[in-house]
Amino acid sequence: MRAMLIVLAKSPVPGRVKTRLCPPATPAEAAEVAAAALLDTLDATAAVPGTRTVVAFTGDVDAAVHGPEVGAALARVDVVAQRGPDLGSRIAAAHADAAALRPGVASLQIGMDTPQVDPTLLTRCLDALDRPGTDAVLGLASDGGWWALGLHDPASAAAIAEVPTSRSDTGVRTLEALRRSGLRVALLPKLTDVDTAADARAVAATVPGSRFAAAVESIAAFAGVAS
Repeated sequence: MRAMLIVLAKSPVPGRVKTRLCPPATPAEAAEVAAAALLDTLDATAAVPGTRTVVAFTGDVDAAVHGPEVGAALARVDVVAQRGPDLGSRIAAAHADAAALRPGVASLQIGMDTPQVDPTLLTRCLDALDRPGTDAVLGLASDGGWWALGLHDPASAAAIAEVPTSRSDTGVRTLEALRRSGLRVALLPKLTDVDTAADARAVAATVPGSRFAAAVESIAAFAGVAS
């Protein structure tokens, strides 16, 4: 096996996900967008040769928008429960738990906020991780965070457990923490993750025909939001 593809995900329950889309979206509409993003992401990871998807999951599937479809998608992958008091520790735990399932296999972790990822991009991320002299890869996000973290040794994710998240400098701090731990880090392409209505419209425009684009296009209140 080439790598484990870890997806950090939350059940798309109205009022629990994509709350920064509200307003202009309603909680139910925001959950529709989240469900579409998660399902598109799992389709992408499933199509990457030589990998296995591990979803680090939290939340109630039964209460989710499109719960049966989400449940069916989760049944096709390995699922571990998110654990830890904050996002940094949950990320480190996800890598550790994935490594316990597949010892000795590299990891590449993404979230459910970048539904524009496709199998080709994920394969290129793994190619970058495989290059000589590279211990880790990091994809910075346009809002100052990051969207992807790849590690030859998943245990190395412990280096970022205490990095503050949801800040404009989270990506830079993550890069610094990885390098301080002795890892040689290569940077991946920068992407926009979906936090706001403008982000959603901009990303939807790049993936016409996807579930995500259809969900965004169905929200009338997004029509006047500049992307």
